[in-house]
Amino acid sequence: MDTSTVSTKFQVVIPLRVRRALGLRPGQKVQVIPYEGRIELIPLEPIKKTRGFLKRIDTRVEREADRL
Repeated sequence: MDTSTVSTKFQVVIPLRVRRALGLRPGQKVQVIPYEGRIELIPLEPIKKTRGFLKRIDTRVEREADRL
């Protein structure tokens, strides 16, 4: 398990092994969530990177006859 220390400026370094495993890049944003006594960091992806991820989704929905 990797550990980090909180600096006097409340900064934390994410260990190299974790950065590599998650593919984190310098300047990338993360969402910070306090949850049940711990801190969770969720990497955020640029909106352009998510473009087209729903490309093959089936949008056909069975509808009731009175809802056409």
